[in-house]
Amino acid sequence: MRPLPLVKAHAFGNDFILMDARDVEAARDRAALARAVCDRHRGVGADGLIVYSRTGAGVSMRLLNADGSRSEISGNGLRCLGAWIASQRGGSHAPIDVETEAGTKRLELLASEHGRYTFRAAMGSPEQIALEPIEVGGHTVEAVTLRVGNPQCVVLGEVTEARLHTLASALAVHPRFPEGTNVELATVEAPDRVRILIWERGVGPTEASGTGACAAAVAAIQYGGAARDVQIVSPGGAQRVEWTAEGLFLTGWAEIIAEATWLGVVRET
Repeated sequence: MRPLPLVKAHAFGNDFILMDARDVEAARDRAALARAVCDRHRGVGADGLIVYSRTGAGVSMRLLNADGSRSEISGNGLRCLGAWIASQRGGSHAPIDVETEAGTKRLELLASEHGRYTFRAAMGSPEQIALEPIEVGGHTVEAVTLRVGNPQCVVLGEVTEARLHTLASALAVHPRFPEGTNVELATVEAPDRVRILIWERGVGPTEASGTGACAAAVAAIQYGGAARDVQIVSPGGAQRVEWTAEGLFLTGWAEIIAEATWLGVVRET
């Protein structure tokens, strides 16, 4: 395979490789390419690979997790791609429409400075919200399950690394979720502040998650007494989530780290 141009970006430590679909046409196995470039020791390192294409209205994206599995959408990945598109527009603040497997999402650019772009993203309405008991590890936990374009499972209560690596990791691959799920441990610290830890499907622990922040906000608002305009704090920083009559809105920044060329070997499966 010939050398491939790429861009690396991150949002609150949740990092992605961006590649133009035209440049990866020759990659017969995109899952293998994702595993190779996302490897943190033998590749560039990232939580996921976004393959994008320019469209008449904006841009489309397809997301592969670090393990090569498909994901419908990433809120932070949206902003990372938006940051790259905005950087190519020469300072234009026009909205960016991003076509994803979970529908088209609109990014409103609020500010830009030194390669960091702050967006308010229209994420759509949460779906299939339910509070249900799930048996895991010999115990039953009350979990909030829902979709915010992708599957989510939120457990309100104690937020610790130990629970992340036991409870959350087990829920992510639980038979209740045949396609796997993203998992958030969440605690309501104040009506306008929720703290979370994330176990992301196909990745593992991540410093932040845009859709995870949205899911945690919905769970905390619906079942934990949180306000409908709330800061969701993860190890990477705080994102704002608003749940309005028009749906969920996610505000936070993303920044471009590097433009580079992939020279590595892709071992196809």
